[in-house]
Amino acid sequence: MRVPSRVVLIALAYLALACSADRGSSGSVTTGTAIDRVTAGLRPGSVVKGRPVPLFQLAERMQHYHVPGVSIAVVDSGRIAWARGFGVKEVGTTDSVTAATLFQAASISKPVAATAMLQLVEEGRLDLDTPVNRYLTSWQVPENAFTAREPVTLRRIVSHSAGLTVHGFPGYAAGEPLPSVPQILDGEPPANTPPVRVDTLPGAISRYSGGGVTVEQLVLTDVTGEPFPALMKHLVLDPAGMTRSTYEQPLPVHRRGEEAAGYRVDGARVEGRWHTYPEMAAAGLWTTPTDLLKWAMAVAAARDGASDALLSPEMASQMLTPQKADFGLGPGLGGSGSGFHFGHGGANEGFRCQLIYFPETGQGAAVMTNGDGGSELAQEILLAVASEYGWSDYLPREKE
Repeated sequence: MRVPSRVVLIALAYLALACSADRGSSGSVTTGTAIDRVTAGLRPGSVVKGRPVPLFQLAERMQHYHVPGVSIAVVDSGRIAWARGFGVKEVGTTDSVTAATLFQAASISKPVAATAMLQLVEEGRLDLDTPVNRYLTSWQVPENAFTAREPVTLRRIVSHSAGLTVHGFPGYAAGEPLPSVPQILDGEPPANTPPVRVDTLPGAISRYSGGGVTVEQLVLTDVTGEPFPALMKHLVLDPAGMTRSTYEQPLPVHRRGEEAAGYRVDGARVEGRWHTYPEMAAAGLWTTPTDLLKWAMAVAAARDGASDALLSPEMASQMLTPQKADFGLGPGLGGSGSGFHFGHGGANEGFRCQLIYFPETGQGAAVMTNGDGGSELAQEILLAVASEYGWSDYLPREKE
């Protein structure tokens, strides 16, 4: 019997979308006009001024971007309005994505990890402005002429202004040896990225650095003596109610099957289904859109003094205050007034995702995809959600 071609398998995946699109996390059939309008109202990031906004169906855009599966959760009026999965976890199967399906959060791992660091600051075990080498015992940031003038601090690390190198990480394919965190930071085999070093004056510029966040990860484990996944579970995931989430890398065997497989931009599956990220604080969170929104709502509630499950009002306010460029203490920030929002994007091998939350209005959404083409798709979905729920400051760019 001839094995179906990739094209046929992908077509079957999108056919499955019709079955999974109206099933919630429990698998029960639900209806909702808001969901229908969102999934039929995807729109481009740029539109021509004075012309009608072109609208797309979710299924057709998934096929266009070669994204087999999507999970979406929406918050309105400070509560989860809906969460839904679309498509399949893996091409060639009928295993539908649900609201409970795990995706790699990629760089959205960073602001969630920063929450744990800020808790340790509140406990007095860390300080935002103390040189990190005073906390590091298993490795040290190499000193040079730049660090002699200005120190590398946790405040600068989480606001991407510490002068540290290495933008991001490709992870490790199935079967590849995994480096320790010090090996990653020194670029020693089997690490597959360059050494993390200070090559510009700390505090001088804003430059995104996953390498810096990996230094932060080592600070947390050196100071507490705990494995990073366990530390994150009891400091952040459990208090925020993120019951589906874990920083364990690779995903534990007993949880295999809960996750989506990652796909390349041409529709080819990532070898081994997904990569492993020992750079856990920077890229290692497995989660769902609902859990990401639980974290965002908990941070917003802390800032407003409505909950102390994660942070004090003062620390949450600092977290959501610009430090350098558009970064707070972990999250990316934007807008003003009722349009003020925080969140982050993420891009791991075979996974793309977006999180945005408006604390002044109690609105937001998270979109997670299992395809390298998912960045553009997630943006089109968020624009549809913005239109449906009246995010007045979140609109397509108009061009003449």
